[in-house]
Amino acid sequence: MQKPFTVLVVDDEIQIQRFLRHALEAAGYNVLSAKDGNSALSIIGIENPDIIILDLGLPGLDGHIVLGQLRQKHDTPVIVLSARNDETEKIKSFDIGANDYVEKPFGIGELLARIRVLLRTKQGAMQRSNVLVAGDLKIDIDAHTVMRGETLIKLTPTEFELFALLVRNSGRVLTHRQILSAIWGPAHVENLAYLRVFIGQLRQKIEDNPSEPILIQTVPGIGYKSL
Repeated sequence: MQKPFTVLVVDDEIQIQRFLRHALEAAGYNVLSAKDGNSALSIIGIENPDIIILDLGLPGLDGHIVLGQLRQKHDTPVIVLSARNDETEKIKSFDIGANDYVEKPFGIGELLARIRVLLRTKQGAMQRSNVLVAGDLKIDIDAHTVMRGETLIKLTPTEFELFALLVRNSGRVLTHRQILSAIWGPAHVENLAYLRVFIGQLRQKIEDNPSEPILIQTVPGIGYKSL
């Protein structure tokens, strides 16, 4: 029998803590709690939770600082759960290393679904080889090829690197700046139009219906993610 996953909830609101503990335990998770950033970092270092739900408005260390310090040592999936609904806050969170962002007030069903997606992604990453899978496509990193069954999908070197980057981070939103920096370098982080052109070209080659993409999804105003 598989050991239950452990979720760390970092939030200074007692009602949120209690609500999430009840809902998560009912869903079969072990639950750890922290009311501030320093306590959260201590628990992460000792308990190594499988996933973290992180509020931004914490006493002491702000949630962004906690996330930044966490990312220096751990790749644990993080869902930011915050009342801050400004787009710049979301972009900043993703740039620092958040995997997902849920606004308060929130629906517990949606939150549980997002947790399941990230945990599946984490399990897949632990079993990852040099052959990645996205839908019915297989991406061979060593051979630099993308196959649909026995059919070779012909991509340019840049298209291949872009697709491989997104699939390696399956389920995680990558911001425009992260993608541009990784593929074209820091000098091109503002060249959003360039990125859109390549995403469009890539979708024409890999999507069954490029006008309704499934493999590469747009996160409006923020970036892209691969499912």
